[in-house]
Amino acid sequence: MILSGIFGQSEENKRQYTGNHEDMHMSRIALVDDDRNILTSVSMTLEAEGFDVKTYNDGQSALDAFSRELPDLCVSDIKMPRMDGMDLLQRLRQKSSVPVIFLTSKDDEIDEVLGLRMGADDYVRKPFSQRLLVERIRAILRRQEAIASDETEAPEETQVMQRGELSMDPLRHAVKWKGRDVTLTVTEFLLLQALAQRPGFVKSRDQLMDVAYDDQVYVDDRTIDSHIKRLRKKMRSADPEFSAIETLYGIGYRYNEE
Repeated sequence: MILSGIFGQSEENKRQYTGNHEDMHMSRIALVDDDRNILTSVSMTLEAEGFDVKTYNDGQSALDAFSRELPDLCVSDIKMPRMDGMDLLQRLRQKSSVPVIFLTSKDDEIDEVLGLRMGADDYVRKPFSQRLLVERIRAILRRQEAIASDETEAPEETQVMQRGELSMDPLRHAVKWKGRDVTLTVTEFLLLQALAQRPGFVKSRDQLMDVAYDDQVYVDDRTIDSHIKRLRKKMRSADPEFSAIETLYGIGYRYNEE
């Protein structure tokens, strides 16, 4: 693992290192992993970057804490005792769209695909650069903030996008299909919004990556495909006949207004 190099510093230096961002608004990050070294090193790095970090060594402990207060974002290992990361995500998605980044094993693509299909926003493979993890966290939080604050200048009443049976309200991060609420993650919301803004026009996977991720964050085609599959599944939970998102193999995706 590429660590941040904080080990070996004096306690005074550590306090000085982690105190540079005390005046910043601190996003609450939940870090869930049964590896004590990861909890210690990553939490120190995130605190130094201005985050308020709570650590948990298994999914059940994290879930118990989330029932009292939800974090702004959760970073979770997958393989853990008591409750693993997949179970934690499934339970969390029953009541919240809090962004989740999975820490996955180096060669375990099954975990990555399954996690994305279940509603994870991103994944980082172990061993990982902590700088990469920080950038992934910041990218997701920026996207979430942009949705919440609605950075356009148009009045609120014009912000709800209506496309046939689809209604999207960026101010409230709310989606309705045929009048039924559909709960989406930040990534799923942005992808659906990008497709529905121009019905009939094709969006390539690269274009969708640009919508969902910052330039400094690399993801592959499989990530976008997994998000789209999860998005379709959620829409079909509201309407089994939903077919507005069309796949054009080798090209990308298109939203067809119904």
